[in-house]
Amino acid sequence: MKLYASDNSELMEISKIYHLNGTLIVEGTIMGAMPIRAIVKPVEIRKAMGLMSLKTMLYAFLMLFRGSR
Repeated sequence: MKLYASDNSELMEISKIYHLNGTLIVEGTIMGAMPIRAIVKPVEIRKAMGLMSLKTMLYAFLMLFRGSR
């Protein structure tokens, strides 16, 4: 999975997401060079859900079934 900046340059490539001891671990590289392992705690997942409206959550879910652009 890749995350892109607003200028369409690659910001981060996520290579692995897994759970460990009640958290999510996200592994990847930032800007193609710097390896990173980020920890996502349950409270942060709840905050992320609070940032999205119901319409945005539905759109994100429906994106799973669309072709890539």
